[in-house]
Amino acid sequence: MDPLEEFANWLVFQVLGINPESALGGALAFFVYDSIKVFLLLVILIFLVSIIRTFITPARIKKTLGGKKEGFGNILAALLGIPTPFCSCSAIPMFIAFMEAGVPLGVTFSFLISSPMINEVAAAMLLGLFGWEIAALYIGTGFVIAVVAGLIIGRLKLEKEVEGFVYKAKGKKYVDKKMNWNKRIEFAKIQTADLTSQLMPYVLLGIGVGAFIHGFVPMNALSEIAGKDNPFAVPIAVAIGVPIYSNAAGTIPIIQSLMEKGMATGTALALMMSITALSLPEMIILRKILKPKLLAVFVGILTISFILVGLLFNAILS
Repeated sequence: MDPLEEFANWLVFQVLGINPESALGGALAFFVYDSIKVFLLLVILIFLVSIIRTFITPARIKKTLGGKKEGFGNILAALLGIPTPFCSCSAIPMFIAFMEAGVPLGVTFSFLISSPMINEVAAAMLLGLFGWEIAALYIGTGFVIAVVAGLIIGRLKLEKEVEGFVYKAKGKKYVDKKMNWNKRIEFAKIQTADLTSQLMPYVLLGIGVGAFIHGFVPMNALSEIAGKDNPFAVPIAVAIGVPIYSNAAGTIPIIQSLMEKGMATGTALALMMSITALSLPEMIILRKILKPKLLAVFVGILTISFILVGLLFNAILS
């Protein structure tokens, strides 16, 4: 038992006097332990990645990806998307900036898929909660999906399915600012404080849901519905995940509890991918720059990809 777990048990069972054998005791101990552990992971990883982000600016991304052909461009875009901040609110300016720089449509989508789905929060929390194998599994499959989906969209020649104003708009002009190490560290401190304060409500909410599942949901309830023996578990998980709005910080603690209660690994990964990469608010915002046909293709490709990944890993890890 690690020191954090010992502290959580001491606080809940001795200080608060909750019965260790009760569902409430198990749920509260889970909540305290995961809250402290995830908070520490977030602070450390966000600080380190914020340093990296000072070298990967929007202007450099435009310069790096501009004019790149499909294939290598998709791989490079997916790699750049991992440490780059991206959310629904930045979809339009980033999309316009990429189009303006001459980045092919498929390459742009590789970036837009990898950035929200694979990020420092997901990597930190997966590593801390599940170990490097699950973390590598999620990051690797997310990267492959981003590359393959971008290649497919590029080959379909759907440039006309982008709203016309995207090609006419001037977009935002990104200018690199020279930074020394003192400025990089100061930037990382500010980013760490801002992002941690923004993410912690989602984290605590997710951990709260996870704690409830951990303490009160019977072990066999989820194993029967979402276990590896149910052939429809993965499609159901993806269908549930698509309309849910959350980020990796709020999703991973829930996934942790679901897996502890019997959800198969592939099903859990598919659920997490659908929540982080196909959130309803993001689709609504993307509709402003994508016509219905291209948006439907985007959603369809990702949905099928998540289902296939879930089924594949359920088969491999069973």
